[in-house]
Amino acid sequence: MNEYEPIKQEESLVPADTYNGEDETTRGDYMNEFRGQAQEYSQRLNEAAMKAKDYASEKFAVANEKFKELQNKEPQELVEDAKEYARKNPGQTILISAAAGLILGFLLRRR
Repeated sequence: MNEYEPIKQEESLVPADTYNGEDETTRGDYMNEFRGQAQEYSQRLNEAAMKAKDYASEKFAVANEKFKELQNKEPQELVEDAKEYARKNPGQTILISAAAGLILGFLLRRR
């Protein structure tokens, strides 16, 4: 072949069943593997979402019970309960008070 001769069109084309040096079967295997992994991750995500939903529902029920319990108490009872808690857990009471103060400080500073 002469360097000035045109290249035949057939020689310049890549065979239709070749993709990056791999045939259709290999590419199909990769796609099937990818689909399998996607389905597995989807299933894991659904399971995690269900666990999170159950956990949130459980915690919501506990918080709802506590709220109803607090609604039935008189304000004086709440103050006495808070004082008793502070006597039993002084360190935790200080941390809770500090956290509440920080949150209020941030909220009031923004205005």
